[in-house]
Amino acid sequence: MVARLVIAAPSSGAGKTTVATGLMAAFADRGLAVSPHKVGPDYIDPGYHALATGRPGRNLDAYLCGTELIAPLFAHGARGCELAVVEGVMGLYDGAAGQGELASTAQVAKLLRAPVVLVVDASSQSRSVAALVHGFASWDPEVRIGGVILNKVATDRHERLLREALEESGVPVLGVLRRAPAVETPSRHLGLVPVAERQAEAVDAVRAQAEQVREGCDLDALLALARSAPGLADAPWEPEVAGRPSAGGRVVPTGSASAERMPTTRPVVAVAGGAAFTFSYAEHVELLRAAGAQVVAFDPLRDEQLPDGTAGLVIGGGFPEVYAPELSANESLRKAVAELARSGAPVAAECAGLLYLARSLDGKPMCGVLDADARMTGRLTLGYREAVAVGDSPLAAAGTRMRGHEFHRTVLEPGAGATPAWGMVRPERRVEGFVHQGVHASYLHTHWASRPEVAARFVEACRA
Repeated sequence: MVARLVIAAPSSGAGKTTVATGLMAAFADRGLAVSPHKVGPDYIDPGYHALATGRPGRNLDAYLCGTELIAPLFAHGARGCELAVVEGVMGLYDGAAGQGELASTAQVAKLLRAPVVLVVDASSQSRSVAALVHGFASWDPEVRIGGVILNKVATDRHERLLREALEESGVPVLGVLRRAPAVETPSRHLGLVPVAERQAEAVDAVRAQAEQVREGCDLDALLALARSAPGLADAPWEPEVAGRPSAGGRVVPTGSASAERMPTTRPVVAVAGGAAFTFSYAEHVELLRAAGAQVVAFDPLRDEQLPDGTAGLVIGGGFPEVYAPELSANESLRKAVAELARSGAPVAAECAGLLYLARSLDGKPMCGVLDADARMTGRLTLGYREAVAVGDSPLAAAGTRMRGHEFHRTVLEPGAGATPAWGMVRPERRVEGFVHQGVHASYLHTHWASRPEVAARFVEACRA
């Protein structure tokens, strides 16, 4: 039994991240073990959540992972915690385009049987706030809105008008927050600036958010609401069970006779990190380790060589376009990556990793593993995708179906190699990415918990 709250809003921009992060930090300051979660594929908000709680921020995405994994993944992340705070995505009822409630905050709240706190931007309304809250509270009777936090309230008089109006709605006001520049987090072309790029400023912002929440919210009432959530019957997701392959490629539980016969060699898998490569899901590293890898982090901005004994390379998403000059200047590492790829070693690259493997990025030399050039554009490519692996690679066998997410303002020319990484089947049909020797490189972000065999396959290829 973990007490839990879902922090939602009528729309994007209402202040969900500020409130959720502030609540996490404020409750952690009280001595509670707080588990942070984020609905959807977002990589950046969980970084602030981790800073607030001291625990990995984890995503709950019903499109990428399936509805059946939401409660188990939640239980896995919240293991040993007293309270979980789940930040929603977009508006409460907004989900995957054209697929009803799928991947919406409302769906995740129902799957977790968690009460919802609605964060309302009250800056341009007074009595109308009651109609707004009433509409959201009554839209889906399975979604339990347990309270409202009013954000960006201007004055004491404004607060009185809002509270009087909401008395008629039957939804209690659990917090009122004034406009406060100190709690704001700067944004750029793909959302908030990640924690890894702000360091001390991010710490100060989270501290200010916690202080604002302490002053403006009824923490005791919010905790009581969280503790009113019923128990969940779902067992926690276990990377050790999900990610251990047998010799025949099946997944077997740790401790079984089959698992005991598995190879004991632990190949080194280097995973890119640092300020340029901040997009990753905690479950990926957990699955790699569960499959038998020794995971070693490295920073392409600082490290001049790959970790000793590197047998495989994982380069996730991030902002290489922001750091293109610095990445290009690290010539020795670029050459080491190219040599590893030429040797046929397994290399899995997503989005930022794809750009880093290209010949150039905005005219700056990159690793040259792929015969393609990347550049920034003004066009945002964004959305969920359904894909099928076109050819065999160390990451996925041909025909493997996965769901993913694209989120970038760059373009790669050409966009696909002789053997593409993926054939997109929804919402549009096209091929994308590159499979060559041991390289699997693509714009598509995937969540390996949905297909743990990809991590096991990758580690087996590294071991071989």
